[in-house]
This record gives sequence, C-alpha cells and structure tokens, in this order.
Amino acid sequence: MLALKKTLNELGLLQTALAIHCNVSDATIAQLLNHGLWPKTEAKAKTLREKILEFLAPYNSANDAVFDVVEAEPMKHLQAVPKPIVPKADNKSEEDDHMLLRRQSLKPEAKRHFGVMRDPFADLTCAEDMWVSPDIRYVRECMFTTAKHGGFLAVVGESGSGKSIIATDLEQRIHDENLPITLIKPYVLAAEETESRGTMLKSAHVAESILRTLAPNSPVRIGPEARFRQIHNALIESHKSGYSNCILIEEAHSMPITTLRHLKRILELRIGFTPLVSVILIGQPELKIKLSERNADVREVVQRCEMVTLNPMRPELVEEFLSHRFARVGVKLENIIDQTGITRIAQRLVSRAQESQLYPLAIGNFVLAAMNIAANIGVPVIDESIIDEVV
Repeated sequence: MLALKKTLNELGLLQTALAIHCNVSDATIAQLLNHGLWPKTEAKAKTLREKILEFLAPYNSANDAVFDVVEAEPMKHLQAVPKPIVPKADNKSEEDDHMLLRRQSLKPEAKRHFGVMRDPFADLTCAEDMWVSPDIRYVRECMFTTAKHGGFLAVVGESGSGKSIIATDLEQRIHDENLPITLIKPYVLAAEETESRGTMLKSAHVAESILRTLAPNSPVRIGPEARFRQIHNALIESHKSGYSNCILIEEAHSMPITTLRHLKRILELRIGFTPLVSVILIGQPELKIKLSERNADVREVVQRCEMVTLNPMRPELVEEFLSHRFARVGVKLENIIDQTGITRIAQRLVSRAQESQLYPLAIGNFVLAAMNIAANIGVPVIDESIIDEVV
C-alpha cells in the first residue's frame, strides 16, 4: 500500500474527502492507496499527484514521501484506526442498500480487460448453462412431478428469479428424455388483468390452445357446449395414447379471477377417476396475493392449488453461482472478482430490513456494472471498493 493511506488515517481524513477534492471516484483512490494503481495516462497520474499534495498542504504533510510503497500494517493495529469508508456506508439510504439496476451490458473495453469473449450472464443456450441451487432444484422437481403425475401448482417468484428459465428447462427435459408429456402453453404476449390494459386471458383462449395443441387439424366448434365437449374428447384421446397433458401458463399474475376459477373446472375433466390434465401457473408475487386464502372469490382454487415460492439465493451461494457462470465462458472467477467483492454484492442486495434481492438477474447486472467500472479505471480484479461504486 502507499504511505498516503497511513497519513490519511493519522490525520483522521476520509478517502471520500480526498476523492471529492481530486474529482475522481472513491474506487480510484482505494485502488491507489491499497494497490498503488495510478491512472493509465501520465497526464492524469500527474494531475492526481498534484491534487493529493494540494489536499495535504493545510496539514503540513504535502511531501513526495506519501507516495512511497510501504508494507500493510498489522491487522491488530489497523483495527484501532477508524476505517475511512465506514461513514460512507452509514450515509447510504436504505434504498441504496436495496437497489436494483437496469439491464447492464458488458462493454468491449471490459471484455478485452478481463479476457471475456462473451457475456457470462447472457440468455442460456443449453441446460448446462443453468445453475441449480437447492431452492431451484425443489421448484424444478415440483413442476416436473405436476406435469407428469397431475395436480395444480402455482410457482411464485420475483422478476429475475429464474421462473422462465425453469419453465424452459422443463420443456427441454421433456424433449431430451422423449417423455410422454404434452405441454399446452397459451400465448400471453398481450395478456392483462383488464381489457383497458390489454387482452384478458379467458377460458376460451385456454380452450383454443388445448385444441390447437392436441387436435391441430380439427376445426374449433363455435358453441361453448360443443367446444368444451371437443376439448374433453381431445384430452381423452391424448390420455389413451399414453400422454400426460399439462397446461403451463406464464405471467399468470395478469390473469383475471374468473379465468382462475375456470381453470379449476378444466382441471376436473376426468375419465373415471383419472384426471386428464394438470395446471402449472407461473407468476410474480401478485399471483400469491391473488390466490390468498382470504380472497373469497378464489376459495375453490386456493383449496386445490399447491403454491411454491422461488426464494432468493442464500448469500453463501453467490460465489458458487458466479463461478458457474464464468466457467461457462471459460474464465476463472478469481481473475474477475475477489472475496471482498463477492461479500459486498451480497450486502448490497440485502436491505437493512433483511429483504433480499439475491436473484440471478440482479447479481449478474451488479457484476457487469462492476466489470465496466474496473475496466474504465484499469483495476485488474474487482474488490469491494469497486462494488461500492456501482449505482
């Protein structure tokens, strides 16, 4: 580290104050103090050196000795010195601690800087790209069991938690293993809860989707009685052929209450005691509210629907997740981010109220933003000071 760090501690001066005076980021000052990393261009390095001496002048410490490289002080001694970055963390609002980022993209400079040829957090291209946590594994098996053996399942998770990936994985698994399961997926591209906001997904649309999947060459009957009898017969024929039928609806939080009730009645179509179709709903937390046991309008649905929640990952799993994603693009995690950076990501994505946003999409956006910052200032490996610069 530089002797400058010791000088700042002895004078009780904050790294943040120095960064403001020099008109640079906290990360630039942190990398200079801890690792002796100066700006890439000679002109910028000279300007920074002059600004630092100017900052120290009122304290009679403006001499070139502060730029000497010295050994880090023993940990015991350092603990007795107040850490300059603590006040910065205390001044952060709860909103800053519990933040989500817009979609980030890896800049060409960052790809070149870290030797990463493609975005490690891009859309998955195969099953091997998928990272499976214990919670994801449980939800994944619940969906597979429902599709194969029947039932009524609702999967609830925040945006970016991996719901759509698990649904895609189910479809791919059925295809790869050549399983006798037919997935019926109504289109929800414009689906909304009310007509004023979009197109309501009605039971007639679900019925049409069933017929288009199971009997694509048969014309859809016009009358409701004839149409639903046609659906029943199509499900019976599919069952006799040895297939299990599963209706899979994504963005289910946008479904109207009436359609939820009608799904329960479609679920009751049987041949003897054998159910002909299962239902899997996938949606955001609004679906959980809609299927509340306190909502009398859906009591017949709630009593028959199993609900599973896709929870955020535990902080100790963040490193495993990142290792997997970077390994898929042929890069070792230790060449990208150190342990302090990983720990800081977990801290930033858990609010003071212990509300966690440790979902794959949020973590990926954080790391990509940090990689862009690190490449911009020439830091070889991301640490906690770089993560603190992500806004």
